[in-house]
Amino acid sequence: MRVFTDANVFYSRTLRDWLALLQLQGGTYTVYWTEDVLAETVYRLRRRHPDWNGAKITAIRDRIAGTFEGGRVDDFTIDGSFPGGDVDDQHVHAAALACQADFILTCDNGFIVAGQDVDSMPYEVYRPDDFFVLVDDSAPHVVRQVTYDQTLYWVGRTGRADLASKLSDAGCPEFAERVRDHQGRLSFPVNADHS
Repeated sequence: MRVFTDANVFYSRTLRDWLALLQLQGGTYTVYWTEDVLAETVYRLRRRHPDWNGAKITAIRDRIAGTFEGGRVDDFTIDGSFPGGDVDDQHVHAAALACQADFILTCDNGFIVAGQDVDSMPYEVYRPDDFFVLVDDSAPHVVRQVTYDQTLYWVGRTGRADLASKLSDAGCPEFAERVRDHQGRLSFPVNADHS
């Protein structure tokens, strides 16, 4: 699956971490992006965190580009075929067409204009919660392994791993329940508090 990802997904640490870890663990999809998307991500991060030093923002930008390096879309044409109402999203549509994306992953509710024939689009528009549930439906072993790894990581770092709360806070309540269910079924070392 080819997944073109919008800046509002990369902006959230929780969403970008899960997107990256699931791709790296399972290879069930490839994330595509443009420099425009990364520029918008960096702009939003700077607006939200004006006190962060330059190295922190640069590191986030470089991690995104490095993790998803094979998915950079270098060239695309804005041709007036964008079906949405927000002209600022034309570049997302054009890049998705250029990379022949199966999905656009976005938190933008207005990407498709109401009444638009979504079956005529060459891609489907997914919100992160729906997309991650789709991944769990098709490759639950991948989600289970990432859940296990994330639980151990956060327990080692903070003493607990409340993955579901972070996912709910990031707008993924259904996927959060899937992750909570995976955590409940996994066996962890005795000191792993995943509550």
